[in-house]
Amino acid sequence: MFPLVTITLFLPLVGAVLVLLSRSAPARVAHTIALITSALTLGGALWMWSRGVQAGGFSQLEHFTWMPSIGAAYRVGVDGISLPLVLLTALLFLLTFIYSTKLKQRAHAFVVLALLLETASIGVFTALDAILFYVFFELSLVSMYFMIAGWGHEDRRRAALMFFLYTLLGSLPLLLAILGLYLGSTPHTFDMRTWIAHPPLAGTAAMLAMIAMLITFAVKTPVFPLHTWLPAAHVQAPAAGSVLLAGVMLKFGTYGLIRFALQMTPVAFHDAAVVVLIFGVFSAIYGAFAALGQTDLKRLIAYTSINHMGYIIAAVAIASLALNPRLRALALDGAVLQMISHGLVTGALFFLVGMLQDRTDTRELGKLGGLLRVVPVLGWSFVIAAFASLGLPGLAHFPAEFQIFLATLRVEPGAVVMIIGIVITAGLYLKAIGQAFLGETPAQWRGLRDLRTSELLTIGPLLILTVLVGIAPAWLLNVIHLTTMALQP
Repeated sequence: MFPLVTITLFLPLVGAVLVLLSRSAPARVAHTIALITSALTLGGALWMWSRGVQAGGFSQLEHFTWMPSIGAAYRVGVDGISLPLVLLTALLFLLTFIYSTKLKQRAHAFVVLALLLETASIGVFTALDAILFYVFFELSLVSMYFMIAGWGHEDRRRAALMFFLYTLLGSLPLLLAILGLYLGSTPHTFDMRTWIAHPPLAGTAAMLAMIAMLITFAVKTPVFPLHTWLPAAHVQAPAAGSVLLAGVMLKFGTYGLIRFALQMTPVAFHDAAVVVLIFGVFSAIYGAFAALGQTDLKRLIAYTSINHMGYIIAAVAIASLALNPRLRALALDGAVLQMISHGLVTGALFFLVGMLQDRTDTRELGKLGGLLRVVPVLGWSFVIAAFASLGLPGLAHFPAEFQIFLATLRVEPGAVVMIIGIVITAGLYLKAIGQAFLGETPAQWRGLRDLRTSELLTIGPLLILTVLVGIAPAWLLNVIHLTTMALQP
């Protein structure tokens, strides 16, 4: 069979090698290679989408022997949870390369790092061997560290180091859990499909493995109180880095929570689900209140990511607690759809803040004002993305959050208190829009230029998809539901 998943996975790596070979060429050569490579990768992801997935299992499987003596192999494939994330990843990387065509400072190095990160990201979502998953999971840290440290803002090195240490140390418990699952399986294997079909651990061993997974994925998501690296990383990262960090890399945590903790240690996760639910609810509320107190627009959006990730964590916990398969699927449908909608909406917001900072050299709300009059396309684009982030019906977050809250109300009614987060988020975005885009325009902003063609090509697809997912989410949910409906309790 044609190895479509493998080709899609490693196309960005091929592009990175080509950029390295052309490092003496002008910056536009590196950008051209990145655009072509990422466009082909998106084409591969769309082809994978057209092939579809099968109900209750993995599809488009590719396998060859890697380390047979320890039961490790190159295994990749997709299901209804991972395939939408592969498509989201390919789209966001292509848009990031379009946005970054203006970059001239060490362009070759930036492009190589971004292409390596794209391969690592797609690898996380397609790997079906635990060692392969862990390799991609760790490789992503290296690319993002150098992106923040090399192209970030004033305090970029400290933020990059904080990001790297938190996430590197946070991933070590996952390695221990993987070794525990390997030793518990008979015969010993790193095949994630086997671990899902027949969880190898029970009792105390399963609980310890599950706790180790929770620590890793709580750092990556991130969940309060393991979130402190995120605002610093976002504020100091370049706009492209913030988009990839929020739109793609945060999903490593929520995807891992479902794929590992929920599916490989289901009984232990069920026993701890109430605790996980409490952390999810608290993160959702905390993220909204913390965002309300921010004056830096980028830091504000970073804290709303903690809010939205809290909803996903809570939804996964609800899925574990639900005894009714339909309620379990409802919660997980909402969780996966929220991952996709968050990537679209928050990606758009970080792009727009980057475009705004390019023009004004500030992100402080108190220094802005009246910008809707001088940059109306940028301004209205931000308004649409902000309304989507606060959960307005007809935009991407609404169908995801509606399913999450509906499942929560049916399973653990008290946890629906996290809906307070939506109210707070609405207030903070209305305040931000009022301060930045409404009112009188300061004299220094009256000559600002509106969005350029490359910027329109960057933000346009995200806004279109934000509306499309909001009004007609079935094309995504039908694929997601093929997997969630068959998930075992």
